[in-house]
Amino acid sequence: MNAFHIGTTQIQMNAASHYTSNVISLGGSLVRNNITAVLDAEGSECTLNGLTLSTGTQIIDNHTAIDHAKPHCNSHELYKAILDGGSKGVFNGKIFVRKDAQKTDAKQTNKTLLLSDDATINTKPQLEIFADDVKCTHGATIGQLDDEQLFYLRSRGIDLAAARDILTFAFAGDVINRITIEPLRQQVEKMIHERLDIRQTGIEEE
Repeated sequence: MNAFHIGTTQIQMNAASHYTSNVISLGGSLVRNNITAVLDAEGSECTLNGLTLSTGTQIIDNHTAIDHAKPHCNSHELYKAILDGGSKGVFNGKIFVRKDAQKTDAKQTNKTLLLSDDATINTKPQLEIFADDVKCTHGATIGQLDDEQLFYLRSRGIDLAAARDILTFAFAGDVINRITIEPLRQQVEKMIHERLDIRQTGIEEE
């Protein structure tokens, strides 16, 4: 919880290459993840997935840049954050589509779930497109747990803490399920449940 982590990953992609990154940030006083990918040959495909789970006074900062330098390349990006306490999150995602990178298909999504009134997120999805024959989308959403969904679960006999755990884990599931290495996915699921169990204890004490 008191650690500082700054990491940088740089990817240079050749013809018909495929790259997938899963960045799971579960701790650290100050965390900064930098990922830069250059799609520098036709037929390359890049997938960037990220999940942040933070609490207390933690700051977790994700910066990504995908550079579509050549035509006929695809990129997919999904970053989610679950922020509690007074923690802060940052997402700055850039997609560049150069003039000659026709037939580019790029998708970027950032979603944040705020579990407390003191948690904050700064998000900046960014597209810079210089080609005209492309398919590019980006978007960001920020919200809290849905009261109607909580009511539905509680009306079925599930207590408040467990209901919040179910909905929070479901929100994270989109990213977790993209981890194709099963033992790793199971370990991540276990760690997230442990974090949510700690929060459940706090809710019950309230």
